[in-house]
Amino acid sequence: MATESAKRMSPRRLKLVLLLTILGASALAMLAWTQVWVHAEVGLPDAGTQVLQIDGAIAAPALTALALSGFALAGALTIAGRLIRIVLGALEVLLGFSVFLATFLAVSDPSRASAAAVTAATGIAGHESIALSVLGTIVTPWPFVAMGAAVIMAATGVAVVLTSGRWPGPTRKYQAVRFEPVASRDGSVPASALSGRAPAGSTEEPAPSDSVGDWDDLSRGDDPTAR
Repeated sequence: MATESAKRMSPRRLKLVLLLTILGASALAMLAWTQVWVHAEVGLPDAGTQVLQIDGAIAAPALTALALSGFALAGALTIAGRLIRIVLGALEVLLGFSVFLATFLAVSDPSRASAAAVTAATGIAGHESIALSVLGTIVTPWPFVAMGAAVIMAATGVAVVLTSGRWPGPTRKYQAVRFEPVASRDGSVPASALSGRAPAGSTEEPAPSDSVGDWDDLSRGDDPTAR
């Protein structure tokens, strides 16, 4: 169904939708990274307990770099050619997989994901010691939001690869202009037109020279000082 909808879209609208989807998924992953992922109840050395709030920055520190990479990739897609779009689409799939993996590792072992915060609060280090000091954990919905964003990122990357040929090409704001000498009525081209100098007997003053033009003349074998 999604493929049929993509086929009915105009190239410009298809490009816009995919770019906005990449930006939205990256923003969603970034938002999830800033929220609390785990509530960890930790036993303190003085026999008390404390509930630590573990956010995404502690549980999955690599998530922010991956989300920012998604923003940069969307910007690159706006000016990329067809071949580069395919490469960037594959990279977007890889980014989505990486976000999913980082989030899955944090959810599958909340004690390990909370290790940095537990060490800062209790001074306990080592995976086994931290696991013993963590009495219980509650995982919030935010890691699953990040996993959903990862799936969207990967799916959008696949869509970019499959539809890259339909995207409009990059536009050029400036185009090179090449001036051709104008032939006379008998079909010959005046030597002055080729050299850029005014014909003999002409009262027209030659155009002021510049360093770039002088180098161009030298590369053609002309002497700019003989004008």
